[in-house]
Amino acid sequence: MTQFTVGAQMYSVRTLLQTEEEMKTTFASLKAMGYNEVQMSGYNFQIPPERIAALLAEAGLHCGSTHVSFDWMEEDVDRCIAYHKILKCEYPGTGGMPRHFLDRGEEGYVDFAKRASKVADKLLDAGQHFLYHNHAHELSHFPKGRGLEILFNETSPAFQFEIDTFWIQAGGMNPIEWIRKVAGRMDVVHFKDMKPTCTITEIGNGNLDWPKIMAVCDEIGVKYAFIEQDNAVEGDPLNCMKISHDHLAALGARF
Repeated sequence: MTQFTVGAQMYSVRTLLQTEEEMKTTFASLKAMGYNEVQMSGYNFQIPPERIAALLAEAGLHCGSTHVSFDWMEEDVDRCIAYHKILKCEYPGTGGMPRHFLDRGEEGYVDFAKRASKVADKLLDAGQHFLYHNHAHELSHFPKGRGLEILFNETSPAFQFEIDTFWIQAGGMNPIEWIRKVAGRMDVVHFKDMKPTCTITEIGNGNLDWPKIMAVCDEIGVKYAFIEQDNAVEGDPLNCMKISHDHLAALGARF
């Protein structure tokens, strides 16, 4: 069995998280499948964190991590810390770099690295860990290196990476190699499978080598792996999450 715990990324079921009643039903369904950990993302952010925490507790789930807006985090880090304390969450994350950084190319990456490092350091002082989730565009080349390399080299050690297996593969790179590259700075990873057509699919229905990916995650000391399927909402998102759960469970994943 894996040393890390696999959970469900809520962006996969975001259409089922827009009211408290939907959250209650969806959380119960995920618990019944065998999930114990979630990463909150894509939900109705107007629902107070106190209510989300209560609904998670009622379902027997724990919020291991989140994805929230970086601009929101930077605007008021103390508010961000308090929000995540209510959720009993140690890993506040952001789903990607805001467009106003990306549009500036290499200079934008360097600026983001500096500003995100300040947020990460403040979170660490409060016992929380900043996560950065990549897409394929962070593998673009610049004079200082690929975007992800700039972030690795220019950020504080408190800045953690959240490698997304699909997006690394989509960017033409090997997710196993990148997981090793960020060893020591990645407690949380995204598990996402890819069809040969370069589309997202359920874990096990694509072409990624899950036994090897799971092994390298244990090797570097990952704590959480969250299953994300962005396009699950185009069909039956809960069934998609069950397919992924069952495949990884059969491979020895801890839930």
